[in-house]
Amino acid sequence: MRHRTGGGDSRRESGRAAKALRRWLAAVLLPACNAAAAQPSTLPAAACDASSHVTVLAADPQAPSEARALWLDRRTLRWPGAAAGSLYRLYHAPAGGIAAVPGRRVTGAAGVIALRPAAEPGADVRRRFAWAGDGVTLALDAGDATLRELHRQAQVLVEEDAAGRVLRATALQVPGALDDLYAAAADAPGLGAHPSPDGTAFGLWAPTAHEVSVCIYPDDERAATQRLPARFDPATGLWSARTADDLRGRYYTWLVDVYVRGTGLVRNRVTDPYSVGLGADSRRSWIADLDDPALKPAGWDAAPRPPALAAQTDMSVYELHVRDFSLGDASVPAAHRGRYLAFADAGSAGMAHLRALAQAGLSDVHLLPVYDFASVPERGCAVPQVPAAAPDSPAQQAVVMADAARDCFNWGYDPFHFNAPEGSYASDPGDGAARIREFRAMVMALHALGLRVGMDVVYNHTYAAGQDEKSVLDRIVPGYYHRLDAAGNIERSTCCENTATEHPMMARLMIDSAELWVRHYRIDSFRFDLMGHQPRAAMEALQRRVDAAAGRRVPLIGEGWNFGEVADGARFVQASQLSLAGSGIGSFSDRARDALRGGAGDGRDKVARQGWLNGLGYAPNAETAGDDPATARKALLHAADLVRAGLAGTLRDYVLTAADGVAAPLHALDYNGQPAGYAAAPGEVVNYVENHDNETLYDLNAYRLPLDTSSEDRARVQLLGMATTALSQGVAYFHAGIDTLRSKSMDRNSFDSGDWFNRLDWSYRDNFFGTGLPPASSNEAAWPWIAPRLADAALRPAPADIAFARDGLRDLLRIRASSSLFRLRTAEEVAARLSFPNSGAAQNPQVIAGHLDGRGHPGAGFGEVLYLLNASPQAQVLDLPSERGKRYVLHPVHLSPAAADRRPRQQALFDPARGRFSVPPRTVLVYVLE
Repeated sequence: MRHRTGGGDSRRESGRAAKALRRWLAAVLLPACNAAAAQPSTLPAAACDASSHVTVLAADPQAPSEARALWLDRRTLRWPGAAAGSLYRLYHAPAGGIAAVPGRRVTGAAGVIALRPAAEPGADVRRRFAWAGDGVTLALDAGDATLRELHRQAQVLVEEDAAGRVLRATALQVPGALDDLYAAAADAPGLGAHPSPDGTAFGLWAPTAHEVSVCIYPDDERAATQRLPARFDPATGLWSARTADDLRGRYYTWLVDVYVRGTGLVRNRVTDPYSVGLGADSRRSWIADLDDPALKPAGWDAAPRPPALAAQTDMSVYELHVRDFSLGDASVPAAHRGRYLAFADAGSAGMAHLRALAQAGLSDVHLLPVYDFASVPERGCAVPQVPAAAPDSPAQQAVVMADAARDCFNWGYDPFHFNAPEGSYASDPGDGAARIREFRAMVMALHALGLRVGMDVVYNHTYAAGQDEKSVLDRIVPGYYHRLDAAGNIERSTCCENTATEHPMMARLMIDSAELWVRHYRIDSFRFDLMGHQPRAAMEALQRRVDAAAGRRVPLIGEGWNFGEVADGARFVQASQLSLAGSGIGSFSDRARDALRGGAGDGRDKVARQGWLNGLGYAPNAETAGDDPATARKALLHAADLVRAGLAGTLRDYVLTAADGVAAPLHALDYNGQPAGYAAAPGEVVNYVENHDNETLYDLNAYRLPLDTSSEDRARVQLLGMATTALSQGVAYFHAGIDTLRSKSMDRNSFDSGDWFNRLDWSYRDNFFGTGLPPASSNEAAWPWIAPRLADAALRPAPADIAFARDGLRDLLRIRASSSLFRLRTAEEVAARLSFPNSGAAQNPQVIAGHLDGRGHPGAGFGEVLYLLNASPQAQVLDLPSERGKRYVLHPVHLSPAAADRRPRQQALFDPARGRFSVPPRTVLVYVLE
């Protein structure tokens, strides 16, 4: 006989179970809460100094290994894949110990609640959990106080037979319930530590915790001197503590007693997610008032700040790593090398380089992660002694990688604490004040050059989760801050533990953090790592908040890649390329990038996948020499169209006459099965040909250019690559060192490759090509192609080649800054003013020609502009009938005696009667009409 879950019997049973739970609460938990309320102002501090970061108070080895059911809201849950018509019960116990073995009755529970079938929840909840799939939807009848206590406990959902034996059992995913029960937490004040002359207040969101207290330490090393009990607010889930003492300058941690599935009831000693300061290696949070004068470098309050840009398209960005910037700069005092304070050394070679870029028109420096990250030991990091070895030797990388886990270098995409500066860049990582003061000194120094300062931020994942010592969020509210898969395991599609910014309190942490950097550190813009893993709605909320904090627009750009468990809007509308149109938020475009330098590939493909810049269809290398000429030409024609798409701002509705002769909007142009055009406005696109990811452009060209390409021509190809970025509509983004022919000795992923493979040379003598085989971990399969290139001295540039590229970028920035036509603000302006005369079926795909109509446009500077980019190693002649009779002259930058490239003055020819242009080999030309 089938046991039914519906009807009055089930509701009566559920009611009896709820009463039993309330009786248990009254008998066990409420007296404990009352005792906590009446406890003294401090607790014994010995627990603060336990030898481990976690103490297991009650183990729970029998907990279900999976959490396949989900709370949809405070009273409703779903078990995907489970069917209606069975008996479902929810068992609970404060410290775990529930045994749900198939074929047996459940044991070890403190209580049980029978569940009834439930109607489908509202539309918002259905959309949020659509990814989970169909299944039985169940509900319980209980008041909010009962539910809050239930969510502090271990929970096991069981499907039983008529005799009460277990058929299946699972744990539950809790975010839906916590977000509903504690919705007020999204706006609740008080998170973090807040010192004042009247006392110090602490706040922590930990709605599932049993008990919370705050440990106070006199410094970064000694034992705790106080332990303050925290009190729970049932409306918000916040725990708060207060003392009458002004504790600024002291250190603290939280003790959080909480149930963790698979471990049991634990006491976690953990730093504060809202830490604004930290001690060495982030073991303790530091108590600070960021408005304290002691945390400001001299002159901070009155320091000038560059004005806001008039439009996002005015951004031209130099992406820079703090340690790379100065570590090898002998003009920087030794104590400052690799640190924030190197930027305050105004007379250094590195600062002279940035000053020259700023004077040429660069608007922003974007710093690779400078929040607190976990992958570099802040005290005692190793400095490998790399041997002098052959250019193609594996010895260098062997030494570097032997110390990689404990050396002083990492890109920093390993978030530990989002709101505090990284300690390894400070003069004393154990001094909480030093991090803050020196970070501000860096910002102030860059602002003094006229450069705005952007941060590369990584809110899409954390370095660690679970009970790891470097896990913060998951040890405070287990199972909430990270995105879970169908089995309740943390998703790792971003490489690490993915955060769930679709959950209100994770979104709040991200938004609060961005506001803090804008308000207290004068950060001018942000670059978001893997932004497509975040909801568009959360990013738009962040935009509103940071704009309000700054009192001006704060540009937001990021990686809008569409992949992983959130791909194609599976969980929410993403902040991804195809979902951001109309938002004003910029995303990096891979369309022109891949067309220019060639697509990704391994082995032979690393050489064979040439792009428009490095020989596709016109300068074959050893791997492509035998390719079918017709196929190669077709690929070149398509690549040229994609380059034009990039120059037009990757705008979805911009109409281009493509190589097939058809005029169509860019969203109809194919890019690997996706629309080539996706942006609604040029400011929503970030143009680049190189950034910190993957090989540098110089190294990719070492693979793909014919091996007999001269070092001078390699520098010219580099300049052409930079020109496509500078002349494209949208944001211009340059990787630090692209203008000095930067090489990483062909390393494809230098995130943990140490200082050796990430060097910059502001003396302009070396680009570090041929300084050893790159690390085996990411490159060993390509060593057969890499080694002979590194050993070839002809592929290394001379100082003159480096100087040519260096000065060439400055010229390009001057050209970009000279006319608003290169920085158009709307899709309508681009459509009306930009055309490509050498396009369509009859085009010469080796030369890109772009025409800009400046008549009547504010700031145009010229009536018309015509730019010509010749990627070919031979001079090319273009007949452009539309340009006949026009009295073009070279752009003033080309005509300057100090121009980096002399070919425009010496070799370029223009016959106005025929509209004929002779473009020198591998050259960019810009003509203007006054």
